[in-house]
Amino acid sequence: MNDLVVRNARIHTVDPALPRAQALAVRDGRITWIGDDASRPEAAEVIDAGGRLVLPGFVDAHNHVRLGSDDACVQLAGAGSLAEIGRRIAAWRAANPGARWIECEGFEYSAVPGGRMPRAADLDPLTEGLPAFVFGYDVHTMWLNTAGLRELGIDRDHTDLPYGVAETDETGEPTGFVTEFAVRGLSRDGQRALAGLGVPWASAERQYPRLLASLDMATRYGITTIVEPQNSLDDLALFERARAEGRLRSRVIAALFHPRGTGDAELADFAAAARGGDEWLRAGPLKLYIDDVVEPHTAALLEPYCGHAHRGETFYDPEEFAQLLAKLDAAGFQAFVHATGDRGIRTVLDAVEHAREVNGPRDARHQVVHVECLDPADVPRFAELGVVACMQPRHCSPDIAGPGHDWAEAVGPGRWAKAWPMRSLHEAGAVLAFSSDWNVAEMDPMIGIYTAVTRRGLAGGPAWVPEEAVDLETAIRAYTLGSAHANFCDHDRGSLTVGKLADLVILSEDLFGIPVERIPEVRAETVIVGGGVVERAST
Repeated sequence: MNDLVVRNARIHTVDPALPRAQALAVRDGRITWIGDDASRPEAAEVIDAGGRLVLPGFVDAHNHVRLGSDDACVQLAGAGSLAEIGRRIAAWRAANPGARWIECEGFEYSAVPGGRMPRAADLDPLTEGLPAFVFGYDVHTMWLNTAGLRELGIDRDHTDLPYGVAETDETGEPTGFVTEFAVRGLSRDGQRALAGLGVPWASAERQYPRLLASLDMATRYGITTIVEPQNSLDDLALFERARAEGRLRSRVIAALFHPRGTGDAELADFAAAARGGDEWLRAGPLKLYIDDVVEPHTAALLEPYCGHAHRGETFYDPEEFAQLLAKLDAAGFQAFVHATGDRGIRTVLDAVEHAREVNGPRDARHQVVHVECLDPADVPRFAELGVVACMQPRHCSPDIAGPGHDWAEAVGPGRWAKAWPMRSLHEAGAVLAFSSDWNVAEMDPMIGIYTAVTRRGLAGGPAWVPEEAVDLETAIRAYTLGSAHANFCDHDRGSLTVGKLADLVILSEDLFGIPVERIPEVRAETVIVGGGVVERAST
């Protein structure tokens, strides 16, 4: 007898062989049957879906659950001015009188007047001498006050740091703004350096609770497979601990961070880690960076930033990167490459093309992660080279990146048509893998799906680059089977198909039967992983 039957459902399988069904059966964690309600088999447990929509469990292809959001930090999301930042810091200080550091996250660059980057002098009046750091909302930059610079030993002679690059003024003095934090600060060396300097955020005591909170959030949202995109080998123990303590209710794929300078011995360790694991937890893909981010002008563009003479830099010379990727490809590694600017993306595609010429074509499924500003000439190359476009739809929302915001102003109106070209990539045959990029954006797949199909903000309003919106079926596929394919797990998840893992979600409403404006209101009512109910919304 089957262990479970889900009946009276509107099942959208994401399987073209059987697109719709009313019921499915599960035994030993896998789907054994799917079809009409009247023909359903017997089972020990029956869940009546009440006519609700059933989808495959979401596969979030880029979700920083380990980094997460930290409740101990001052939350600055939505703080649109220095005055508002000051009010939030003051309230936090009143609630935390014994704090040694002021730690903030979610800073939006547009809060600083004049379109410039922040400085210590902006933060000093808000912090009253206590050392402080502020993470940019994208976690690619840090903003320190004067006391924070002093505490971390940053001065004109110490600006090249294990956790970033300190910006300097015309006199050579650090301004308080640190770039390349995601590239360096989230590496093994960067984390160890910050912890050794006594930064509470980097301590082991703070890392594990952040992970648990994010894991629980993912399960609530119906995310049954999480791809954590940037980890050192040290970090894998956190996931093993969560599993041992019964806190790993969604499956995890942990990509391993390959910073510049990674040697052959570390690659051997990465390969050994990738040989282990199972359907619940495995490591293996390698995360690399070719450029940084658009807002602080550190992404690599083909043409200069709007109103500036520079166009950003790549972290590797193109020829060097091509040789590196060919080496990793020859060793059998899959690469996740962060690339946001059109020149950065082209550099990655050129490197994949070189690897195929040197090593021969293979089903590598290398990924370009973010694909924020893509030149039209490079759109067809994704399908031609078998490169996956791992994209975060929420990032293209006009209330985050559109006109009047830092992203759109940095590239200028002449390049807005290049912004997150999801539809063009899909129509050209590329595999789309959608994701949240939590905690840079909301984790909820409903918000990502809504943005993908509307290109509008959460409050409505005009769409931005609406010609690049995708239809609902495409968005759902990108959040399920597309992301499963991107991570070599489409053989056992991503669609509701006999033989695959019974990972599925019952939604509160039918996405196909409501106005698109209501999609963000839809919730995961029941979440099933491996045939077991791991989350059930209270009624």
